[in-house]
Amino acid sequence: MATGHAKLKDILLLFIYLELGAMVGIYFKTHRLPVQFLIYIAITALSRHLVIDVQKVSSDFHLYLLLSISVAIVILSLSVMVLTYTGRKFGRPEDDVLDKNNTN
Repeated sequence: MATGHAKLKDILLLFIYLELGAMVGIYFKTHRLPVQFLIYIAITALSRHLVIDVQKVSSDFHLYLLLSISVAIVILSLSVMVLTYTGRKFGRPEDDVLDKNNTN
């Protein structure tokens, strides 16, 4: 507030807070905690670390750190794809419970 403008790290931190808020809102609405939102938060946190904090690391370790964070983001993105695909193709166990409660 004292600087009069938002920095990039503040905006990226805001996205993490928004995703946490959305996850809590979905939990209270559906009474289930979606794992995908936790993965989205992890991807956003790793992206924030990649953009903001990696600049401060020494150059010797810099390449390996960039590569490992990028690989972690790709793995998390693939896991979201797998969770979404299996959820649509095979259904989710909590959906059966919700359907039984709605028919009664």
